[in-house]
Amino acid sequence: MNVILLSGGSGKRLWPLSNDIRSKQFIKIFKNNNGEYESMLQRVYRQINEVDSNSNITIATSKTQISLIHNQLGNDVGISIEPSRRDTFPAILLATLYLRDIKNINENEYVIVLPVDPYVKKDYFECIKKLDSQVRKDEANIVLMGIKPTYPSEKYGYIIPKTNDDISFVSCFKEKPDTKTAIQYINQNALWNGGVFAFKIKYLINKAHELLDFIDYNDLYINYDNLRKISFDYEILEKEKSIQVLRFNGDWKDIGTWNTLTETIDDSIIGKGIMNETCTNTHILNELDRPILAMGLHDVVISASSEGILIADKNESCYIRPYVEKFEQQVMFAEKSWGSYQVLDVEKESLTIKVTLNKGNKMNYHNHMHRNEVWVVIEGNGRTIVDGMEQNVQPGDVIAINVGCKHTIIADTKLKVIEVQLGKEITTNDKQKFTHE
Repeated sequence: MNVILLSGGSGKRLWPLSNDIRSKQFIKIFKNNNGEYESMLQRVYRQINEVDSNSNITIATSKTQISLIHNQLGNDVGISIEPSRRDTFPAILLATLYLRDIKNINENEYVIVLPVDPYVKKDYFECIKKLDSQVRKDEANIVLMGIKPTYPSEKYGYIIPKTNDDISFVSCFKEKPDTKTAIQYINQNALWNGGVFAFKIKYLINKAHELLDFIDYNDLYINYDNLRKISFDYEILEKEKSIQVLRFNGDWKDIGTWNTLTETIDDSIIGKGIMNETCTNTHILNELDRPILAMGLHDVVISASSEGILIADKNESCYIRPYVEKFEQQVMFAEKSWGSYQVLDVEKESLTIKVTLNKGNKMNYHNHMHRNEVWVVIEGNGRTIVDGMEQNVQPGDVIAINVGCKHTIIADTKLKVIEVQLGKEITTNDKQKFTHE
């Protein structure tokens, strides 16, 4: 199977564990078969490979998520990088052209598109294999997966099939309704639109040429910022006459809020926390190295990270976004391809962070023109290179880096460093990368 995983999101609805860099699909809160915590991204990626070990997976995402994806999935995963946000159709088109022009997949091949963040089990991916088989019959230009509704939801669009068969042509699509209208749709055997669909690569590219002026992948990528925003649902699905839907009757959850998220995790406490026996339907998710104590709470989620602390009634937590958008602060924690960093202290002319580099990884060779840096090694062994001079480092060593000095650090073992940035202009933009010879 050729699979495109759509990985987007702004990281607002699951604050404080998510932020502008670490969206919800990167939070490690689900237990895998070994009892270790994994993210939504890692879970879905693993589940696809379990049903089809030969699957060709490409992740469509933004620049800000690249390091995190490499951190969680390794460096071999295919990534289609969206230069800016231009809605779902340009993102899917760019990823489809990436398959044809970069991965050299024949345009007569087929591709399945699905979001990266549903909470599903093996039967969902077995259904995706059926979707792949169905689209290859060329009975329709697009084949959708329709989710059997479990309640009259106002959050999802609805697919109205022409028949009640497992595979049916689509009569029409309905937008997100009110509850009363949703009940009417369900009585018509309507299905939720879960954002999963399959098509021939050539079909989508030909359709795109009717809407956009481009030559190939490189041309579209270079001019991406100038594209108009186009929704795949509005511009393609609702206008296409030849569409089938494959019915999926299994468990499916769209994890978009703390309420739905806590329904899916195995442990009521993740991280340091204690609840007394009078707590009911309460969850603690704590990334801080400080314990949380909960007593006498009901239907509450408590979440703490470097970004902040949330204490909320689970139903009220659905309305978190407008409040989080009022916060003005820099990202306090981020995972990178080489490890992670956590901001410890912010002052007017200094920034202190804790850097963790995984074994065998290194920072880019770079310099800064507006700040000095001091590194203190607190764990592990490695090497620093400052203006071409290499030296071994171990716990207790201090490395001073002046403005303009080119520098990097290499982890021979897992390496932890306290980095103090000093200057009147401390910004993420003050960085120039070089190739070390």
